[in-house]
Amino acid sequence: MLSDHIPSKLGTLVIVVRDGHLCAVDFEDCRPRMLASVEARYGSVELHRTSDPFGMSTRILAYLAGELRAIDSFDVEAGGTAFQQEVWAALRAIPPGTTVTYAELARRVGRPAATRAVGTINGRNPIAIVVPCHRVVGADGSLTGYSGGLWRKRWLLTHEGALAPSTVSHDTRIA
Repeated sequence: MLSDHIPSKLGTLVIVVRDGHLCAVDFEDCRPRMLASVEARYGSVELHRTSDPFGMSTRILAYLAGELRAIDSFDVEAGGTAFQQEVWAALRAIPPGTTVTYAELARRVGRPAATRAVGTINGRNPIAIVVPCHRVVGADGSLTGYSGGLWRKRWLLTHEGALAPSTVSHDTRIA
């Protein structure tokens, strides 16, 4: 498997690519969780650091620079159960600059009573940003449940135009 490290305002992103498919994106400080997810799907793996595998790093950097659709056409390989795959596909259908609630996401996958299950699946998303779990918010519109940290979720949603820019930085990492 190929990997790359992408410096960004959100911290270093680590990507993992297999046979031209993106199978993981996470933040360097969340690396143990990412590796556990990859190994759960593929067994013991060896990551080979490669610059810009299949042009994916360049496209992620383009997204982070404001070209919000640069990551839409990635081939992803998230693994998971059929239900998890449905939820992750529904996440990819949420356009940049918009948000949905967990209940709405559950309705979109045809399981309106499964809001909690959808939330759990959302939290296990192995491909941050590209499978945009950050676009899911609480029933009251509040920012909840982002394993990379709510400050990153806030940054991503502001970057995409779903949140108004704050005049006060609550996190010096993004000032």
